[in-house]
Amino acid sequence: MAAGVRGLHIPLVTPFDEAGAVDLAALERLAEEVLHDGADGLVALATTAEASSLDERERDAVVAVCAPVAADRGAAFIVGAGTNDTRTTIARHEALAEVEGVTASLAVVPYYVRPTEAAIVAHFQAVAERSPVPLVVYNIPYRTGRALGAAALLELAATDGIVGVKQAVGALDVDTLQLLAQAPADFAVLCGDDAFLLALLLMGAAGAITASAHLCTERFVALVAAAHAGRVDEARAHAEALLALVVALFAEPSPAVLKAMLHDAGRIATPAVRMPLQAASSAALRRARRSAPGRSSGPAPARARRSPGASSQRGRAA
Repeated sequence: MAAGVRGLHIPLVTPFDEAGAVDLAALERLAEEVLHDGADGLVALATTAEASSLDERERDAVVAVCAPVAADRGAAFIVGAGTNDTRTTIARHEALAEVEGVTASLAVVPYYVRPTEAAIVAHFQAVAERSPVPLVVYNIPYRTGRALGAAALLELAATDGIVGVKQAVGALDVDTLQLLAQAPADFAVLCGDDAFLLALLLMGAAGAITASAHLCTERFVALVAAAHAGRVDEARAHAEALLALVVALFAEPSPAVLKAMLHDAGRIATPAVRMPLQAASSAALRRARRSAPGRSSGPAPARARRSPGASSQRGRAA
């Protein structure tokens, strides 16, 4: 198993202040909080971060803030570096050589241009050959217009420099099951659809990249730990408790509802998202509030007890 990308990873939102600028102090607090509550790693510049709405200066600043937080806590650090253009994707990966502590990149299937499956495989192989860090492929067909089936994913799993996939296909489908059954032991399949987290873990997934786990982080950590330890009833109880929240957070385009909840809890200054996204409706926020379960009654994760962040005592949404 690819140890560097095993467990629960949080794809951090990008908070904005009242003037619309990136709120780097709030971002740092969020990173500290989720790691304090037991998350295994951070993901910067993922879809949840509204990365496509950030300019290069802002992207660099986000990475510069998150990298030392992860390093200080011995956590994994994954950086979104994929685009729909191979040259730009390679350039963004090569730039990661300047960032200390990057565990892997998150590289999305090229979107909009809709290349063939064979061309997508060739794209990732070209990027992996030039990248200074390992790649986690991001397979999310409802956003990209192209899906990678089991055969293509297994070819990528056998490629040097590609260590995992964030699998977000909206189901526990046959291709995902074949991938879980046949992938090499050092290739990490990560759940990218929060509602299917337990199902993928029980079928052998190494972990997840889970936006919902900004909230109730300890419950998500406990779910992953119980599933990996074979405590199925315990894991199922956590999954069932969290399902309504997961559904509510994605009732409107992400990360609008998640940001509304974080703002409601006092963890970010504004619930703002950048156009063309719109802020969450008041009805969506009310549903999410009602859906949030209580905190786990189990003990705090050992790493969290050793290294609490200064901001970890702030109020939580759950």
